[in-house]
Amino acid sequence: MLRPHWPTLTKSAPITSLHTMSAGDKALDRSRAVRRVLAGLLVANVAVLITKATIGALTGSLAVLGDALHSSVDATYNVLGLVVVRVAAKEPDEDHPYGHRKYETVAAASVTVFLLLVMIEVLRNAFNHLTGRSAVPTITAASFAVMLATVGVNLLVISYETREAGRLGSEVLLADALQTRGDVWTSVTVIGALIGTKSGIAILDPMAALLVAGFIGHAGFQIARATTRILSDRIVIAESDIERIVNGVPGVLGCHHIRTRGSSDHVFLDLHVWLPPAMPLTEAHDLSHVVKDRLIARYPQIADAIIHIEPPPPRKF
Repeated sequence: MLRPHWPTLTKSAPITSLHTMSAGDKALDRSRAVRRVLAGLLVANVAVLITKATIGALTGSLAVLGDALHSSVDATYNVLGLVVVRVAAKEPDEDHPYGHRKYETVAAASVTVFLLLVMIEVLRNAFNHLTGRSAVPTITAASFAVMLATVGVNLLVISYETREAGRLGSEVLLADALQTRGDVWTSVTVIGALIGTKSGIAILDPMAALLVAGFIGHAGFQIARATTRILSDRIVIAESDIERIVNGVPGVLGCHHIRTRGSSDHVFLDLHVWLPPAMPLTEAHDLSHVVKDRLIARYPQIADAIIHIEPPPPRKF
């Protein structure tokens, strides 16, 4: 199975061209771009959902219906994303001095709730079938054709959404791309179940539904783990990378207490920079701005950098 990639900032991201804009304009431009992607995906996901649900209802296949429920998460999440991304682009205010960016991360995390509900429903239906409470599905050639077509559509969606997620640094798009990967694996499983059922092995349908539930649960776990790292303020930029840039500024004696937090395109940094004790305050202030400019030039994803000026520790130099 392909492992999802959640972006880190050890290298500059492709959004460098937005750095010349003001912070507010950059946030609005990014918000519009993400919402355009989500709007297009919503149309595609609704079409896939309707198709799967129709085939599932006509054939009575639990695996197909479970896959349709999984696809319903895609459409629901797209609608949620359209709302939340607009809110996340709002500028800082008195109550949110660091901005509203984490609302997008919260939205990405919320998809795990939808996936959990879907997984429970799929498991319930599979149990009913295994205990003889559901009828054996009727499989047609159209079932195979539809499932193969939806796999193709989802592969195109994953490619496009992953590319745009990396370009825009969006957790919402990344989370959606991740769980759409799960859609592909569930669809492949469903196709296998349809083949088995058509061959007279009816138990493969509920067994495939159980496997679909497993894929859904795995996708939810991956999303929860990735978004939790952001919400828990996990390090974003490696300390050694920051040190290398800071120590490359003439006049700087070193640095320590480096901390970064935030998301892939909205990073907050603070650190302590060692300057010569005899350096005048105005020169030290100017040099700290040189350090900040160097850091932001290397990592334009840095929304703000707080630099504490201090002399080096005794006997350090």
